Amino acid sequence: MKLSSKNLETRQDTIYDAIVVGGGMGGLSAAIYLARYNLKCLVVEKGKGRSFWMQDLRNYVGFDPDTPGRNIIQHATQQAISWGADVLRGFVEEVTDEGETFAVHIKVGKSDTTGVTFRSKYVIAASGVIDVLPELNNMKNVFDYAGYTLHVCMICDGFDMWDQKAVLLVKTEAQINAAFVLNWFTPYISVLTNGLQVSDAMKQKLAEHGYPLYEQAIAEFLGKNHQLSGVRLADGTIVKATTGLVNMGSIYHNKYLKSIAGLEYDGENLVTNNMCQTSHPRIFALGDLKQGLNQVSIAVADGTLAATQIWRNIRRESAPRKWQENITEASKDSQAKDVELKT
Repeated sequence: MKLSSKNLETRQDTIYDAIVVGGGMGGLSAAIYLARYNLKCLVVEKGKGRSFWMQDLRNYVGFDPDTPGRNIIQHATQQAISWGADVLRGFVEEVTDEGETFAVHIKVGKSDTTGVTFRSKYVIAASGVIDVLPELNNMKNVFDYAGYTLHVCMICDGFDMWDQKAVLLVKTEAQINAAFVLNWFTPYISVLTNGLQVSDAMKQKLAEHGYPLYEQAIAEFLGKNHQLSGVRLADGTIVKATTGLVNMGSIYHNKYLKSIAGLEYDGENLVTNNMCQTSHPRIFALGDLKQGLNQVSIAVADGTLAATQIWRNIRRESAPRKWQENITEASKDSQAKDVELKT
């Protein structure tokens, strides 16, 4: 069922088997499997996550390369609902461990906000990350190219940058080291720090590779129809480029878990076992929130693993289902035989 502020009360007394925080590729994969295991699950999606901004999906099996991420999300959401999952557009503010259940506190709505709390036996953290983009006065100018010819994932899109003139956008000196990996795909790399001053050692290293360095602030991106042609800097310099890689870090959507004691992190990534189970036995983490590659294919597989482990746990704790009619008939036959023996 698709939930909203108008029908939340229909689920207020429900104890879900699992609440999935995040309706991206991994979260929806988990929801589809949970629903097909006939488990009660709720997906809470805040909207416009990383998958939504993918303008095409170049490297996922079975889809045309120009399939936008939002199309897959819409299709998978409907698929999850059709199997019996509940889906709610909202923002998870906090998860509280109550012992046998979790209380998941959710904010619903933007202008007329409603607070609601749902409970579940398990929580699947699939809220992912969002990439940091250059902060310009005109952010629409950034969004005109981000996800098109201005990329955020070298593994996903390195091939599409092959031998093109590229800009590498960073905000720390350590992030410049991506240039020495990006050069597998193209050696025509200009490094833009957007005002950051770089050490002499890094300048020397870039010079040895022939990569120009620009420490001026970025004024705007140039081009049309989402096709990058260059970058104008604050001093008027124009750096020509037909593609680019933004390597400015990520924001992790994991604050709602910070009150949970005992969760093990590696930096901001949750540490999990091979079934995506965290150090808390009833919390699972998928995709970009856990250690590993930030790839759609990984997140989808993670959803399968987490849902399956939760089903195994619940199944093992449940009494086996019996064919009652056969048991009743067998009991009648046994009673009839007892009567015959007595007579």
